[in-house]
Amino acid sequence: MSPRNSSKPSPDVFVSLLFVSVASLIAGISLLALELRNYGWELAP
Repeated sequence: MSPRNSSKPSPDVFVSLLFVSVASLIAGISLLALELRNYGWELAP
């Protein structure tokens, strides 16, 4: 917990879980795109 005098509250565990989930979504989408390129899938121009 942050001290009572601090003007900026510290991020809690839910904010860190949010960053972890967003990072895993980005990693999953990029790995899926790399895997689909093996099957001839290309991004639209």
